[in-house]
Amino acid sequence: MTENELRAAFARHEALTPPAGPVRAAIDRAVVVRRRRRQRFGAAGVALAVLGALGVGIPQLAPRPDPQDATTVAGPSTGLPTGALNLLVLGLDTRSDATPPSADSVMIVHLPADRSRPYLISLPRDLEVEIPGFRRDKLNTAFAYGAGREHPDRSKGYDLTRKVVAELIGVPVDAGVVLTFPALRKATDVLGGVEVCLPQQVRSVHTHRVFPAGCRHLDGPASMDLLRQRRGLPDGGQDRDRNAQRFVAGLVRQAGEKGVLTDPVQISRLLAAVGPDLTVAGASVPDLLRVVPELASVEPVGLSLPVVDDVPRLRTDPRAAPAFLDALREDRLDRWAAANPDGVNRLR
Repeated sequence: MTENELRAAFARHEALTPPAGPVRAAIDRAVVVRRRRRQRFGAAGVALAVLGALGVGIPQLAPRPDPQDATTVAGPSTGLPTGALNLLVLGLDTRSDATPPSADSVMIVHLPADRSRPYLISLPRDLEVEIPGFRRDKLNTAFAYGAGREHPDRSKGYDLTRKVVAELIGVPVDAGVVLTFPALRKATDVLGGVEVCLPQQVRSVHTHRVFPAGCRHLDGPASMDLLRQRRGLPDGGQDRDRNAQRFVAGLVRQAGEKGVLTDPVQISRLLAAVGPDLTVAGASVPDLLRVVPELASVEPVGLSLPVVDDVPRLRTDPRAAPAFLDALREDRLDRWAAANPDGVNRLR
């Protein structure tokens, strides 16, 4: 076939060719849909990693555990407020079966209404508080009172601690998490360790391990050894609380650097590891997932409730605590932190 014959054949069939405009438009729509799906997936990955690092588990994504190891999700979904949120995170030290577990780490994760960044607020375990239905005692005992001595119920322990904390800070606790030290150890090892930056040397009274000042990469056992240390530190348990904040900040950073934020396989491994040692209360997982991607920054700010040492227990500082709690209630911790730089804990 000559060139002229080919041109004539194409000319005869040109009228039968469909217009390119609709096809181009369809391709463009498909590209937009696919891009949006990738963006939603990335946001979900960020949410999963941050929630996991802060102790908020996603049991639906983990491999189905045995019934006796299943993560407890307490209460039906009631939705979360659209304004500022306060999440209660309790860390249990369960080394002894002879005594009911106590909450050795008590932390409020405050998410401001503008979702600028999370604030980690440590509440000292030795703070003297009124425990409804019992007596005045240390804050960490509220969990044991609520859970009971025989067959401790973590949900009841959390609920009583939540009431005590809500009364203390003067704002509702919207949701919460109870997790054990083994859960944190497993999460740390799944992530390949965590960098923790210490302003001063810490010596373990349990293992005699020395944690030098500065930034060090710690595995799961070393991290848990550090988190248990309070003896020998200048401010005792308060310094331990600050080190817990540094650990959480390092856990969040490590999750991002390891690509966990966008890798569902790694997320699933992380949640499968911590799931059996985790209790979530007061909100559904989808409720929590909808909140976290709104954060402008996942780098937390570390704060502590101002207290005074009234041996053998701590009490809220009558001069500094009211202003701090007012800032928390009125959702202006950013301004409080700017005006009180000495009250901000250095996390890195």
